[in-house]
Amino acid sequence: MRAAAPLVAVLALSACATPRLHSADELNSASLACGLTYGELIQDEEARKLLILFRVKPTPEHRRCVYQYARRNHLKMVVVDSVQFPEEAN
Repeated sequence: MRAAAPLVAVLALSACATPRLHSADELNSASLACGLTYGELIQDEEARKLLILFRVKPTPEHRRCVYQYARRNHLKMVVVDSVQFPEEAN
């Protein structure tokens, strides 16, 4: 029982750990591996836990690939597939 206490403490602390901020090169490599282009995967410094897929109408294959990357890296995938700019609305 005493030997399990450090293991339990480590697991409890790792669940609260802040995800690391991936470099632009890492995100671009993941983008290319998923069939996307540069800059379509974004990770914000203030919301490190989120991996943002920024692409109009991503295919199910793109979504699946990015989801798997996010899951491997303990991130939550967010999809932004439509953007409307106020100056273009009129």
